[in-house]
Amino acid sequence: MEAIWILLTLFVLIMLAGVYGAVRAVRAAKRGIDRTVHQARVTVEETRLRARQLAQPGAAGELAQLRLSLRGSMRATGQALQAAAPQDRSLSESLGLFQRLSSHALDLEADLKRLEQEPDRSRLAALLPEMRERTQRITHSADSLRWAVQERTHRMAHDDLDSLGREIEMEAGALRHWTAVEPDEPSAAPETGARPGPGVGARSGPEAGARPGPGAGQEPEPPRPSLGAKPNTEPQAWQKPWQKSPRPENTA
Repeated sequence: MEAIWILLTLFVLIMLAGVYGAVRAVRAAKRGIDRTVHQARVTVEETRLRARQLAQPGAAGELAQLRLSLRGSMRATGQALQAAAPQDRSLSESLGLFQRLSSHALDLEADLKRLEQEPDRSRLAALLPEMRERTQRITHSADSLRWAVQERTHRMAHDDLDSLGREIEMEAGALRHWTAVEPDEPSAAPETGARPGPGVGARSGPEAGARPGPGAGQEPEPPRPSLGAKPNTEPQAWQKPWQKSPRPENTA
């Protein structure tokens, strides 16, 4: 019985997880479709405004130009803020200011769109300078905010690159630094004036005062043979058996 309840519980959990995943997938697909439809509408609207700007000179063409400049400036500023906000937490106040500016831009967009349907040309010509001034103020504020964000991003990237370069130079210097192995110092040479030991060069007894004579160090001369002696014809010990001894000279 308990196994059946466990299986039922698992089945219910699996069904709930499947339903939750399906709902999230449907919502994500719906958001993607809405985003695509919105982008398509924006593209179509801007294409129509460009065509009206070129085809209808005068007040109608200027209204189209004002709407195009307002849309382009606000879209570029929003993209710059969204790209820089994840890396820089200090842009939260800038995002709040942009939201307030976006509300004014939407109001101006609605007013310009209503003026496009205005049949009275004199009223349109009277309201056009005010619309132009409002558009310039909003676009100038949006451009200033976008340029400040871009300069801040570039400055942060430049500072980070400088810091990284210094760290790399320090690391490269540490890698190139090595301690040279110094050669061992040579042992101290014996003193030249050292005195010999008591037994070196010292002689005892009568040999100490004896001086070598003029013939000292010479070997004694071998004895000369007498005139009447016969030369030795026997082979010497150093001669080999096949070597002949020299023939004696005739002394007669």
